Amino acid sequence: MECPHLSSSVCIAPDSAKFPNGSPSSWCCSVCRSNKSPWVCLTCSSVHCGRYVNGHAKKHYEDAQVPLTNHKKSEKQDKVQHTVCMDCSSYSTYCDPLCGRCPDLEREKLEVGEDFSRNENLPKIFTQSYRCDDFVVNDTKLGLVQKVREHLQNLENSAFTADRHKKRKLLENSTLNSKLLKVNGSTTAICATGLRNLGNTCFMNAILQSLSNIEQFCCYFKELPAVELRNGKTAGRRTYHTRSQGDNNVSLVEEFRKTLCALWQGSQTAFSPESLFYVVWKIMPNFRGYQQQDAHEFMRYLLDHLHLELQGGFNGVSRSAILQENSTLSASNKCCINGASTVVTAIFGGILQNEVNCLICGTESRKFDPFLDLSLDIPSQFRSKRSKNQENGPVCSLRDCLRSFTDLEELDETELYMCHKCKKKQKSTKKFWIQKLPKVLCLHLKRFHWTAYLRNKVDTYVEFPLRGLDMKCYLLEPENSGPESCLYDLAAVVVHHGSGVGSGHYTAYATHEGRWFHFNDSTVTLTDEETVVKAKAYILFYVEHQAKAGSDKL
Repeated sequence: MECPHLSSSVCIAPDSAKFPNGSPSSWCCSVCRSNKSPWVCLTCSSVHCGRYVNGHAKKHYEDAQVPLTNHKKSEKQDKVQHTVCMDCSSYSTYCDPLCGRCPDLEREKLEVGEDFSRNENLPKIFTQSYRCDDFVVNDTKLGLVQKVREHLQNLENSAFTADRHKKRKLLENSTLNSKLLKVNGSTTAICATGLRNLGNTCFMNAILQSLSNIEQFCCYFKELPAVELRNGKTAGRRTYHTRSQGDNNVSLVEEFRKTLCALWQGSQTAFSPESLFYVVWKIMPNFRGYQQQDAHEFMRYLLDHLHLELQGGFNGVSRSAILQENSTLSASNKCCINGASTVVTAIFGGILQNEVNCLICGTESRKFDPFLDLSLDIPSQFRSKRSKNQENGPVCSLRDCLRSFTDLEELDETELYMCHKCKKKQKSTKKFWIQKLPKVLCLHLKRFHWTAYLRNKVDTYVEFPLRGLDMKCYLLEPENSGPESCLYDLAAVVVHHGSGVGSGHYTAYATHEGRWFHFNDSTVTLTDEETVVKAKAYILFYVEHQAKAGSDKL
C-alpha cells in the first residue's frame, strides 16, 4: 500500500551513527535483549523485537502516542512519529495501528499482494507502518527508506565478511571434532544454519532443511554454475528481487541453489530466504500471502517447478545437460515425468504399476504411473491411538501404512471401472505394485482428511525405522532385485505440530554426517535418535542403504 506517514516518520539519516554495532539481522531488542526478529524504528533508530517475540517494537510505537491522547490533535500533531519500522533481516518496512492482526486483515494483505504483482513499477521490498497496519511500497521524496535499506545491507555484508574470516581462523586451529560449540550449557552445531520465518513460512523452511540433507540432491544444485540476475553497480552485492524485475529474470533453480549453499556454510546467523520466497510467490500463486500452507503440497509444487525449469534451462543454457554428464546418475535410474529426465526424477522418481480387475468378466487392465512420492493412508483401526505408549491396542507402523497402500482394494460405487470388454462401468478391484524404486523414497502420511465441512488431522503416532526399511515385498518383481537394493535409511522427517492444516507449526529432523539435528525455523539444535523416533511424522525421506544391512528392518 501507499503509506502517507513516511514523510513525517522517516527522520533518521541513512548512515546514522546511532545504529548498533554488528550485523543488523543479529541486533538485540533494547528492552528484552532478544535477537529474534529485530526491527529498527525509522524515526529514532532504536531496535526492538517483533510482535511475535515480545512485541516491544509495537509497544515502542504505542508509548510514543500517549502524549497525544491528552489534547485535541492539530493538523501538525496528527503526523505521529515512530510509526514506521524496518525488519533488520528482510529489510521490509511496516505501518501498523494499535489493533492486532485478524483473519480478515490477512486476506486483505493477500489481495493487496496479488494486485501488486500486476504492477511492474512497484517495488517488492515492502515498508511497514504502524498506523496503516500493512506493508508499504512507496518511499519518501528523498528516497530515505531505500537509502536506509542499502546501508543496512552494507552493514550486514561487512559483518558477514568479518564473521567468515573469524570462522576460517577458528577452523584452521581446531580439530575435526571441534564442530560443536557449547552455548548456555547446551550443545549446538556450528555447521548448521537455520532459516528465518518470514511469516508462517515454517512449511517452506521444514522442506528446505530436509532437502538440504539429501546429499546427492543437494550437491547437484550446489555444483551448478551461478546465474547472475543483476549486474552493473549492484554486481557482487547481496541481491534481493524487486517487483520491477520481469518474469524473465526469475529463476527458482538459482534461488534454490543459493539457499542450499547458505545452509551449510557454518553461519550462526539464520539465513533469510526472502528471495526464494518471492520467486515462489511469482510462479506459485497458491502460496502468495502469509497464511499457513501444507508442507507436502509445497514440496510437490517445488519439485515439479524445479523439474520443469531444469528441463527448459535458464538464459538459453540447458541444465539437463549437466545431469547427463553426471556419471553417478545412470540412465537406468532415470524416471521421466512430463518429458526429459532431470535430477528431480533421477533421484525421487519411481514407477507404480496400477492393476484393475473387472469383477464381472475378469478383464485385467495395467497402467504404469511415475511418482515422486507415495501418499499413504493411516489405517482407520489405528486412528484413535495418539501416542507410542498408549495401551489401547497395537501401535501403527509404517509397514501397516505401506500394506494398506498396496493391498487389494475393491472400488466402491463412486469409483466404478469402465470395462472395455463389458462396454460399461463395472465393479472392480485395484492393486498397486512398485515396479521401480527411487534413490530417495519420499513417504507422505495422510494426516489431514475432509469431513462434511472441515479438514481434520489424524494425530496417530506411526512407528518408523531409522535404518533398514525393506521395500522388497512391495515390488512387482522382487526376484530381480539385489539383497540390499531395496533397503533404505532415514535421512529426514517433517513434523506438523498442531490440530489443523491451516494452523500449527512445521519442524524437521535430519541427519548430517552421522548426527541428528532438529530444525525449528531459525533455531537448530543437536538431538538424538530416541527423540527422532518419537516424532509424529508427516513426511519421511528415505535414502538408499549404502552400508551393510541394518539390524532393525521394518
